[in-house]
Amino acid sequence: MTALATAVVMVGAAAAALPDGAGPAPSLLEANEQLKGDLGLPHDDPAYLPPDHHSNPLTKNAVSRAGSAGAETADPTTAAQRRRGAAAVAQQRRLPDPELTSVPVLRERTLLPADRWAMANGCYLLQTSNGAVRRTPAGGYQVRGPRGGAARFYFKATDLGSYLLWGGRRGFLAATDGVADDRGPSVGAVWSITKAPRSRPGQGFQLRNGGRGLAVRGGTLQLGSSPTRFTLRRTTGCASYPEAQVDVDGKPHAGVSTFQEVRGYADAHTHHMAFEFLGGQAHCGRPWHPYGVVYALRDCPDHELTGGTGAVLETALSGKPTHDTTGWPTFKDWPAPDSLTHEGTYYRWMERSWRGGQRLFVNLLVENNKLCELYPLKRNSCDDMDSIRLQAKQMYAFERYVDAQFGGPGRGFYQIVRSPWEAREVINAGKMAVVMGIETSVPFGCTFKAVLGSDLPACTTSSIDRQLTEMHRLGVRQMELVNKFDNALGGVAGDTGSTGVAVNAANFLETGTFWDMKHCEPADGESSDRTQLGFPDVSAGQQDALFGAIGQLFGPVLPALPLYPTPLHCNSRGLTNLGAFTVRGLAKRKMMFDPDHLSVKARKAALDEVERMRYPGVLSSHSWSTPDAYPRIYKAGGFVAPYAGDSTGFVAKWRRHLGWADPRYYFGFGYGADINGLGAQGNPRGADVPNKVAYPFRGLGGVTVRKQRAGQRVYDINVDGVAQYGLYPDWIQDLTKVAGRQGAAIRDDMERGAEAYLQMWERAEGVRPDACRNPGLRRTVGAVQQRIRPGMSTRAVMRVLGQPYQRLGTTYTTCAKAPGRAKVTVRVDFTRGGKVRGLRIA
Repeated sequence: MTALATAVVMVGAAAAALPDGAGPAPSLLEANEQLKGDLGLPHDDPAYLPPDHHSNPLTKNAVSRAGSAGAETADPTTAAQRRRGAAAVAQQRRLPDPELTSVPVLRERTLLPADRWAMANGCYLLQTSNGAVRRTPAGGYQVRGPRGGAARFYFKATDLGSYLLWGGRRGFLAATDGVADDRGPSVGAVWSITKAPRSRPGQGFQLRNGGRGLAVRGGTLQLGSSPTRFTLRRTTGCASYPEAQVDVDGKPHAGVSTFQEVRGYADAHTHHMAFEFLGGQAHCGRPWHPYGVVYALRDCPDHELTGGTGAVLETALSGKPTHDTTGWPTFKDWPAPDSLTHEGTYYRWMERSWRGGQRLFVNLLVENNKLCELYPLKRNSCDDMDSIRLQAKQMYAFERYVDAQFGGPGRGFYQIVRSPWEAREVINAGKMAVVMGIETSVPFGCTFKAVLGSDLPACTTSSIDRQLTEMHRLGVRQMELVNKFDNALGGVAGDTGSTGVAVNAANFLETGTFWDMKHCEPADGESSDRTQLGFPDVSAGQQDALFGAIGQLFGPVLPALPLYPTPLHCNSRGLTNLGAFTVRGLAKRKMMFDPDHLSVKARKAALDEVERMRYPGVLSSHSWSTPDAYPRIYKAGGFVAPYAGDSTGFVAKWRRHLGWADPRYYFGFGYGADINGLGAQGNPRGADVPNKVAYPFRGLGGVTVRKQRAGQRVYDINVDGVAQYGLYPDWIQDLTKVAGRQGAAIRDDMERGAEAYLQMWERAEGVRPDACRNPGLRRTVGAVQQRIRPGMSTRAVMRVLGQPYQRLGTTYTTCAKAPGRAKVTVRVDFTRGGKVRGLRIA
């Protein structure tokens, strides 16, 4: 068998299916054939695509990004443990679901806006005591007469309290030489709106552009130091402002209390602000723009300049010699699952994912200084921490922008949270809780230089401690220690194939040494680091290929790589003392630690540290850990969200993870989209498959999901795959089709993903696991009655009793013990405000 064919067969390990409560998983060969059959692929040609091609589903959807051996491997857990894990998850699915309600998408629009945010994206007349604002034939404005014939303005929010006043084909009300129509949006067309002092509700708004106010002088609109008070009156007939559609009908689901169990999908790994990384010029488009979609979703200037033929980075990644550079409104060639240089998280696409059921979103601030330096175009600093600070700043700007579109502070669906309690309130209010994280190659400046056989770190415990505190204050709550390079905190898993060659050379430029990969023979046959040279790439399609492409295309003459021994390979660099200090620093601040991308040696040491501290705040967010680590993460009370990839491959990963679940903890399943420059998205299964997604379909909370439109483009998950972030509700529907008879089970596990993440986070905050699943944690009934008092908060109750077994409405259920009884049911009833009002013992 060729090395290529061997690799394809080996990666079939990811497809090992574990039905609910079933016995051992099928063999790798059986799983490989099953997966190819599900995909309609030829059974007699395992090498039908090169393994490093983004379209190869057998390599793109591996359970981990590790290399694999050709022989059948042993699962890290026993068959009995796998059965117990799957049975425990099945039992959880049978528990009652929390009651859900719904909330309006937008605030109610009244005839006169109540505050300076309420007119966002509405149609209004401008009036004064002398009449209504109307256009003159010369393109100016005057104030006279009744409302008939008055100018109608669409108030396009550019930020909280600031607007473009759009008049359709006539353009924008703008402060130019005076006040007149301007064909395009500009700084002069952005008006800041405030309430005038002592004005009546809904009246007395003042408009300013810079330091100048909009005033009426001699019956015409002019600029002056004393702005006129205007009344804004809702009307109809405004021209539609260009915007992408959402195409989800129905109100977003919410909880009936702020503190109950949540429902919603969880993405634990995405790069929403990646338009600023790698110098800010490698990524085309951005998640929002004050002037809207026409300006946000544009191709890179160097792509447009050559009509798509000079887009060397996009060409290297997609394999297409050219592409159509038009974004809005045609979107002919991008976004697409394999386009790693184009924006995939535009705010309306994010909105669709939220409307379709997503309730938790982790945005990882990302950078790689050396590859940023190699890329010839840039406008930002390449320093990792500078980039992280900039991206964090942009997250808050995006939050403001979304709030502005939805009518005021805190009204948008995108709400950055800093604690599990805040996240629970946000989700139960029907919004999406956003967690800030870090995934970068040189965090805290912690690179090193290899000099005369020694590593000289560029950081110290004090500099790490200081910057951890800074990041915590900034809002960061999730973090990886490494990404592409070895650093002063630990060794890296590395990359393989052509990506590995380029990134390894860049590792040398950064540190003065290559990855120190040695031959290893892991006990389970698969928990190794990335295989180097002379061996097929078993990466997740194009996951992280952007880094390798930059190194290949723009790097200087790179040093020749060393010859590595026979596979499998393990990086000899493990966790350093500084790395262990950082893990402890994360735990001290209740920040969640993600061991993804660490070498096997470093990850084992890091998980040893986690277990020594008994710290549950640990997760694998996108399949860059290895199978030996997943049971340890679950056992610690952590959370796992595999790389999303193709729906077929993800279902196979889900089946395998069921057997790793720990019965002592609540189970829910998330995914790591890794979208926006780093990870290729799920490919379509085809419009001709018998189990395709049928539109419209019913989504979480009863919403109706139709095919999404963006300008002239209509997206269909069956033929487009996950072309952009708004198609994740469709992808989850596709999971249920791929899972067949287990469709309801995978949907249930995915809907409980946000709750599982929050419970992991609560445990990181010091709350004990629930006493029903953990009998050793049960208090006596007398102790419960003595310590639970009326008026206590839900958080205070959890400090005493641990996590509830169930959180339904305003009641928490847990377990206690009494003489002669090992298990007594305890129900704590709360007021709507979350204060204890009673205790029931059964």
